[in-house]
Amino acid sequence: MSASDTPDVVVVGAGAAGLWASIAAARRGARVLVLEKTPRTGTKILASGGTRCNLTTTLDAAGAGRLFGPQGERFLRPALSALTPRDVVTSFEALGVPCEEAPLEKIFPKSQRAKDVRDALERAARAAGVEFRFEQRVTEVRTTNAGYELTVEGDSSVNAVRVLLCPGGQSYPGSGTTGDGYAWLQALELTLVAPVPALAPLSSPERWVHELTGLAVQDAEVRLVDGAGKTRLRRARPVLFTHRGLSGPGAMDVSGLVARERHDAIAAGAAPPSFELSIDLAVERERDELRDAMIQGASASGTQRVAKALGGLLPRRLVEAACSAADLRPNPPCRDLTKASRHALVEALKGLRVPIDGTLGFDQAEVTRGGLSLREVNPRTMEVNRYPGLYVFGELLDVDGPIGGLNFQAAFATAELAARHATRELDGA
Repeated sequence: MSASDTPDVVVVGAGAAGLWASIAAARRGARVLVLEKTPRTGTKILASGGTRCNLTTTLDAAGAGRLFGPQGERFLRPALSALTPRDVVTSFEALGVPCEEAPLEKIFPKSQRAKDVRDALERAARAAGVEFRFEQRVTEVRTTNAGYELTVEGDSSVNAVRVLLCPGGQSYPGSGTTGDGYAWLQALELTLVAPVPALAPLSSPERWVHELTGLAVQDAEVRLVDGAGKTRLRRARPVLFTHRGLSGPGAMDVSGLVARERHDAIAAGAAPPSFELSIDLAVERERDELRDAMIQGASASGTQRVAKALGGLLPRRLVEAACSAADLRPNPPCRDLTKASRHALVEALKGLRVPIDGTLGFDQAEVTRGGLSLREVNPRTMEVNRYPGLYVFGELLDVDGPIGGLNFQAAFATAELAARHATRELDGA
C-alpha cells in the first residue's frame, strides 16, 4: 500500500485476533493497514502455552461454545459456526504449521513453538498485502462525517471508514496489552463491564498451602465453593500448589469468577466474598475403596501408616495435609483411626478445602474477563450496533473461556466474522 492509498480497513492491534482479521480481510480484496503499539506482532502469542501456543481445541464448535457459559455460548455461536476449531487447524496446516493433539482437548503446533504460529500469521498477512505500522499507539477513536479518525501518539492520525478494534484486554500487560481500548470505547459512550483478571493463579492466606509448593495433582477434580457452601464451578483439571496458593488449569479456570465477585463486592462497598477450592485428591478411588484400604492397613500391620496403606496414591506431604484437615496428626498409623476419624480423612482426601482470598492479578492472568458489553455488538458480524463500520472482537469483548485453546479459538472466530462483514461490499468478496 503506497502512502497515497487510503486503506479499506484499519486494524488496531497485531495480536492473534488482529493478524487473523487482517489476513481474512486482505484475502477478500481489502487494502488493510494494521496499527500496532509495540515493535512487533503477536507478543502474547509468543508467550502462550508456555511458549508452545495451545492454538485451539479438539472439541467441536458446540462443545467449545458451552465452555464459555450461557451468555458467551449464545454470543459466540455464529462465530464458532463460521470458523470451527477444525477450520483453524486446517488453516494453520495450510500456512505450513502442522498441528497435533494433546491431552485435555488441546491442539499445539507439532514443533511446540509458539513462534512458528506467530511467524506463519505474519507471513500470510504480508503475502496478502497487509501493511504494518509499528510503535503506533492509538490514543483516541473519534467519529467523523466520513467514518472514523484514529489519533496516534505523536500528533498523527489515520482516517478510515471501517475500523477493526482488537488491541487485547489487560492481561499480561508486559506484552503491551494495557487496556488502552477501554478508554476509546468509554469515549464513544459504549457500555463496559469492568475488567478483572481471568485464568490467573489463585492466592491463599494459609501457610500449610504454601508449604506444599511444587506438588501437583494431575487427575484432580476441583469445586469452587462460596461462603454459603454452594458449589459455583467444577473443573476436572490438574492443580499445582505454589508459594502463593494454587495454579494449574483446575485453579486458573475458576479464577475469573473469584476476581469478578470480589471486584463487584468491593465496588459496591461490601466485604469481599470468601471462597474455598475443594480438591478431590483421589479421583480414581471411591470413598469405600479409601476406607477399606485404611481398614486393611490397620489389620495388616500394627505400624502401617495411612500413606503406605493408600499404596502411594499421593505424596506423603499431601496425605499429611489431608490428615491435618481431618484434625489428625500427620500420617498416623491406620490402627489409631476411629470410625469417625477415618470418615473425616476420607472426606478430606475427596475434598481438601483450600481457602482462597483472590488471584495474582493481571500480571499473571492469561486473559481478561470484562470489556465491551456483548449487548453492544452484533454477534453475527462483530459490528458495534450504534457505530456502523466499527468492529470490536477478541479479548476486548466481555467473553472468556477456560484454558485449552478456547480463547485463541474465540479470537480467531470473531476476527473472521469481523473481516468478512467489513469487506462484504468489496469486489470479489
